[in-house]
Amino acid sequence: MAAAAQTEITISDIVNRSNAAQRVATAKIGSIRAITHRMKILALNALIEAARAGEAGRGFAVVSSEVKDISTEFTTLSDSLESELAAEIGGLTRLAEAMAESAQGSRLTDLALNAIELIDRNLYERSCDVRWWATDAAVVEAASAPDAARCTHASQRLGVILRAYTVYLDIWLIDVHGVVLANGRPDRFDVAGRSVADRSWFRSAIRLATGDDFHAEDIAVEPLLKDAQVSTFATPVREGGEAHGAVSGLLAIHFDWEPQASAIVGGVRLAPHEAATTRVMLVDAHGRVIAASDSAGLLSETLTIATDGRASGHYRTATGELIAFHRTPGYETYRGLGWLGVIQQKV
Repeated sequence: MAAAAQTEITISDIVNRSNAAQRVATAKIGSIRAITHRMKILALNALIEAARAGEAGRGFAVVSSEVKDISTEFTTLSDSLESELAAEIGGLTRLAEAMAESAQGSRLTDLALNAIELIDRNLYERSCDVRWWATDAAVVEAASAPDAARCTHASQRLGVILRAYTVYLDIWLIDVHGVVLANGRPDRFDVAGRSVADRSWFRSAIRLATGDDFHAEDIAVEPLLKDAQVSTFATPVREGGEAHGAVSGLLAIHFDWEPQASAIVGGVRLAPHEAATTRVMLVDAHGRVIAASDSAGLLSETLTIATDGRASGHYRTATGELIAFHRTPGYETYRGLGWLGVIQQKV
């Protein structure tokens, strides 16, 4: 037996029914007013006729006067009913609209969380990759004794990794002074022998205490990778590949940020009618837009999100836009960089 169809009641249905009730009430009150108006006219005519009849019409004049008073009371009552009913229905409509906005804001907040969680889990895997590959024998040997043969072997090994992990632009093996010893794609990126000692990720990562630690850098344009936008993860290479071994170099992996992030913000499930008015973004801790479903303003646009200290929430702007946000919760050993998933929906 086929299951009985279920009727889904939406907030807009409640608003529509409230408006319909308002229209019915207004029409009925209008009818009451028309009737009382007629009663007043009849009572007035009856009083006139009673006056003409003199003493014989005195009793009828009393009845006519009473009818006039009743019609006046009806008018007062209908006015009061209209006013009070309009206020109650207006309140119900506003409540339904507030419920609708709250439900929509909560839904968009959940979608913002979904986007930032996908990024967190993706970048957690990057943190695992860099710590694992920093213990590769070819990488450890080349960092400890960087002669031409070992560096070539390390480059070949990094190339094998890149063929399997297509989300990376390149992997660099760097000495303790910041000079690139080998990379996985020397045919595309001529970086061997170049210094990256001025990069903030190098300065931070080279000081890490153990092989279990890693440094995750905010999204940046890397000139040595043809100005590509990258998310760089780095950890020291240690003698013997041991977690507490002496630092002999640094391994840096460059996650190909733009296509990966675009896939995530572009994959948020919006209703068809929302697509043209909704923008899904990832915003870093400095307010930079680092990913957007419309691909506009990346790394150059900044937004001020009124979080008011909250990890998540939604609000209306002065221009009527609905903003929903959720701060990165992190995943496993990747704590996140304070980024926000943000959804901006125009009126």
